[in-house]
Amino acid sequence: MLKKLIEFLNAKVMPPMNKLAEQRHIRAMREGIIACIPLLIIGSMFLVFAFPPIPALQPLVKPYVATLLMPFRLTMGLLSVYFCFSIGYNLSKHYKLDQLAGGLMATVGFFLLNMPVAVTDKGMMLPMGNLGTDGMVVAILISFFAVEVFNFCRKHNILIKMPVGVPEAVSRSFSALIPMAILVPVCWFARHVLQIDFFALIIEALKPLVSAGNSLPAILGFVTFHSILSYAGIHAASAETAIRPVWLMMLDQNAVAVTSGGAAPNIAPEPFYQWFVFIGGAGSTLALAFAALTSKESYIRNVGKAGIIPSICNINEPIFFGLPCMLNPLMFIPVVLAPLVGAIIAYFAITWGFVAAPYILAPWTLPGPIGAYISTGDWRAIVLNILIIGINFLIYYPFIKAYERRLLTEEGTPEK
Repeated sequence: MLKKLIEFLNAKVMPPMNKLAEQRHIRAMREGIIACIPLLIIGSMFLVFAFPPIPALQPLVKPYVATLLMPFRLTMGLLSVYFCFSIGYNLSKHYKLDQLAGGLMATVGFFLLNMPVAVTDKGMMLPMGNLGTDGMVVAILISFFAVEVFNFCRKHNILIKMPVGVPEAVSRSFSALIPMAILVPVCWFARHVLQIDFFALIIEALKPLVSAGNSLPAILGFVTFHSILSYAGIHAASAETAIRPVWLMMLDQNAVAVTSGGAAPNIAPEPFYQWFVFIGGAGSTLALAFAALTSKESYIRNVGKAGIIPSICNINEPIFFGLPCMLNPLMFIPVVLAPLVGAIIAYFAITWGFVAAPYILAPWTLPGPIGAYISTGDWRAIVLNILIIGINFLIYYPFIKAYERRLLTEEGTPEK
């Protein structure tokens, strides 16, 4: 049964997944979002400063909360703007277009799709909500559209070419003149003449996805899919890229709720999976590294020694590929089961109010208990993280012992 599943994955799933992961728009989106991760992490850290998880410090910082939140509002609060430029830049690179011009075109199109709010004494203002995670999907789509217009003009030679000898910077700027002259009127007409509110349409369309993303079946479905792909040696980056805009929207909603004095409404933004499901990496392999250290077989024990420190920092390649977990029939059940068990425990712990939902994107290389604490601001998240690691250890342990017996038999070494 397992052999047939692997053959099916290799024949039917791996080729289209690999192709999808390398599709230029998906790749540009992935690279554009990755480029903005430092902004997400640094901006989130200021939430920790403004709302310290240590209750004794909260009265001390309360007078400065508005000031401390400013970096958060100008990083996470403007995230769609940064995404827009970064994705436009990277997609232009894949098309071998001028990257700076592509990023600027995407950003101009994004701003044109915003409808300024009239303020009598201070002029016109753009609504901040559209510039944050609520505008992320619009930012992605307008980035694609802007660069496609640029590429269309290049392919059909609808560009202004400057004579030889003109400085390169000037020549590049004029190459984007006609594409910009097409993009600006189209965006202006759609938003300001036809009055199409793309932001409201997208938010309404995403509501079911956000709601579904908090449901246990959706969480378990994603975790199972992710684990099976990882076991088969298929990087789940394309699946994560597709769902990350929803994760970030959920995370931002949680952050806004917490900064307003309320409770985070969403159970499963990205840190939920980082600190409670895939602890140590795909397959929840931190517990596996600990289990490997208990082995009597020297190879398994040495892999555990080599993999334990990276696994603590959520880098699981040494243990996942060294043991190996990938395509190892003995490891299929725990690689899939351990993350599922962690997801179920964390889901009910958060749903029943035992642990706060995550609202901060902590650096992914932090050890699990520390990352869980920072992302939730709740000391009970440390206990939950350690509890899940312990349960995952119990899941992996009998399979490590079975693997140990097999290797000892192959080596001709009697069990002690």
